[in-house]
Amino acid sequence: MIPLKTVEELILKHSILEKDLSSGEIDKKLFAEKSKDYSNVNEIIENAKQYISYEKEKNELEKILNDSSGDEELKKMAELELVDLQSQHEMNEKKLKLFLLPKDEADKKNAIIEIRAGTGGLEASLFASDLFKMYEKVSHKKKWLLELISISRSDAGGLKEVIASITGTNIYSSLKYESGVHRVQRVPDTETQGRVHTSAATVAVLPEAEEVDLKINESDLRIDVFRAGGPGGQSVNTTDSAVRITHIPTGLSVSQQDEKSQHKNKAKGMKILRARLYELERSRIDQERSQDRKSKIGTGDRSERIRTYNFPQGRVTDHRINLTLHKLEAFLEGEAFDEMVENLTLQAQEEKLSNLN
Repeated sequence: MIPLKTVEELILKHSILEKDLSSGEIDKKLFAEKSKDYSNVNEIIENAKQYISYEKEKNELEKILNDSSGDEELKKMAELELVDLQSQHEMNEKKLKLFLLPKDEADKKNAIIEIRAGTGGLEASLFASDLFKMYEKVSHKKKWLLELISISRSDAGGLKEVIASITGTNIYSSLKYESGVHRVQRVPDTETQGRVHTSAATVAVLPEAEEVDLKINESDLRIDVFRAGGPGGQSVNTTDSAVRITHIPTGLSVSQQDEKSQHKNKAKGMKILRARLYELERSRIDQERSQDRKSKIGTGDRSERIRTYNFPQGRVTDHRINLTLHKLEAFLEGEAFDEMVENLTLQAQEEKLSNLN
């Protein structure tokens, strides 16, 4: 049960914002902030008003039902109305609870996605490549901008590791449940006996941190430059363009050598380091807030097996919510991705709501 005072404060906030916005007396920056706030509250205001009026309407209907001299036809109508009213009240309560849940500020942020081949040798690197292509297709469909930060290819044409930034609207909220171990079961091209092999790749999705989110002292960084190795143009291999940045207090280290320019490599490395430090701090705060609670979804545990892609059966199964979609090809094409995200989001919300009760 949500305290009536909490809902009344929400209605009052909506009224104050409405008056402020129509006054024409606030500056542009404040107007933009209040408009966003108003739009947010406006989505739930009708539910809030109905929640407040529930007891009064319920009492009126119960009076009709309890009136011994009342009309029987009227009583039947009141009985049906009461059932509808109670159903509406339960829905309003659920919507208000979801609205009042603490918001994850990172949901609106862009993201950095890191994919690494796991167990399974060359087959794992091919699967890592398939996953990256899937996220590329999802990004294309949603008109997100995906930019490579670094990439390391395997001998089989797969990927040992790839790191990319994805920018757009509410990126992290759409991708945050992808962190963990993704497992594939299929017959490799090199398998002559037709046996199904199992291999894996790990995915980490980090909210991209701005400088205002996290202050990094230059004195806490050790920056080493070295000659880039691997394939590349002549200037890549003959100059000290590669950069390794180490954050001394945490020991976190990032190496970057994809660019010919030392300056560009440092900028890309700092972007990754900032995201990893931000996520480290978020995880620490989350653990302090809920030491006795561990959500099954969205823990960000990269060692946890979250999903299986089974090619012989044409299915993809998310183990956290026991959801199986028998449309593997469509999923890898980015077609059924939203269906999975919506189910994961709903389940995560249900878990949060149960923790409130």
